[in-house]
Amino acid sequence: MKPDDSLKRYTLLVAAMASFLTPFMGSSINLAIPSIGKEFNCNAFMLSWVATSYLLASTAFLVPLGRLADITGRKKIFILGITFFGLSSILCGLAWSVKTLILFRILQGIGSAMIFSTAMAMLTSVFPPRERGKVLGINVASVYTGLSLGPVLGGTMNHNLGWQSIFYLTAVVSIFAVTLTITKLKGEWPGAAGEKFDFTGSFLYSVGLATLIYGISSVTSSEWAKYFLVFGLLMLVIFVRYEINAKQPVLNIMLFTGNVTFAFSNLAALINYCATFAVAFLLSLYLQVVLGYNSQAAGLVLLSQPVLMAVLSPFAGTLSDRIQPRVVASCGMALTTLTLLIFCFLTEGTPLWLIIANLALLGTGLALFSSPNTNAVMGSVEKKFFGVASSTIGTMRLTGQAVSMATVTLLLALYLGNTELSRANPALLVKSTKVLFAIFTALCFGGIFASLARGNLNSGEQQPS
Repeated sequence: MKPDDSLKRYTLLVAAMASFLTPFMGSSINLAIPSIGKEFNCNAFMLSWVATSYLLASTAFLVPLGRLADITGRKKIFILGITFFGLSSILCGLAWSVKTLILFRILQGIGSAMIFSTAMAMLTSVFPPRERGKVLGINVASVYTGLSLGPVLGGTMNHNLGWQSIFYLTAVVSIFAVTLTITKLKGEWPGAAGEKFDFTGSFLYSVGLATLIYGISSVTSSEWAKYFLVFGLLMLVIFVRYEINAKQPVLNIMLFTGNVTFAFSNLAALINYCATFAVAFLLSLYLQVVLGYNSQAAGLVLLSQPVLMAVLSPFAGTLSDRIQPRVVASCGMALTTLTLLIFCFLTEGTPLWLIIANLALLGTGLALFSSPNTNAVMGSVEKKFFGVASSTIGTMRLTGQAVSMATVTLLLALYLGNTELSRANPALLVKSTKVLFAIFTALCFGGIFASLARGNLNSGEQQPS
């Protein structure tokens, strides 16, 4: 094996492991929430923060840490991030109260931000443009494998070994990934070495985005949410105005105003996550409350989507190396729109095989969209922006997830009121689900045009103005 080939393989391996860890952690711990609540004897509000604190920390620090990685070296930040992630996972397993668990989850979220902001940037630094679609597809497949195994493995571990075992398993994999990175990866890949870090811009961005997403997520549960929402928007407006005049900004606004491919690829990603993230949540309620399946059976039905995504993502990524990413991703968005439209016609008598088949079709559409879209984002910027570009994709993902769930929470509250979901009227739940799928279909349909508007990706490195 040539030295370059060895570096490529080990970089892909550690990036895939890291990309598996964070979604696995998120999807598996959700099944342990009831057990955590029982052990610490806490209410639903505190339990919601076990998940929300991780999401907010990840989102707020993604772009600043991506920029820091561009300046100081991507491997350095990646090692620090996965070490931080592993140690905080151990602390989560040792938590003695729900408040300490939330604190350690914030630390875990910061570690995940370091991972997300560097994993794809490292891959893009090591692999030439002609191979990026393929390896980014494999990396996306690792994400979906984590999402697929999370509910199954996490539920089993929680039932037999306790919720702490999920955190300990994550820590073990993190330690292995750190060891492999230190011993096998040579190089730092600092794309913007010597430039200054923008502390003011980073502060404005982190505070603005964190309060904005908190406001969106809490709009139906807190009377203060609207004030956080307005404050977050105000901070982000100040951030943009500040960054336009900054000599070495944490986020180069020209990437959005002067780079059509970058801007519309990120917009397409945001729309895609807004329209599709809540699908699994809605169908989980539908399968359990309306059709009467238990949580294990519902989880197995829902697996058909992420499994197809994991299997087909490498193929879609390779395809985007040969065909313009715009074409492949837009076809994926169109197929996703079709599946959301089909779900608009759900009834209490919809056959299970149709739901499984449509979920598989949805997984295919998402696979065709995600890898080529990521390839388009990373291929549209020059090397010194790889960390920021990687972070921006993660920010679109997390923001889209928050908006998607906030939309669901708002509509369910309007249709079902304060009724516990387990006691909800099945007919009303079906009606609200159909309305939500109609909203997501319209949103995704608009996303097709955002995907097409990005233009063609030129070969080689892109040089945004």
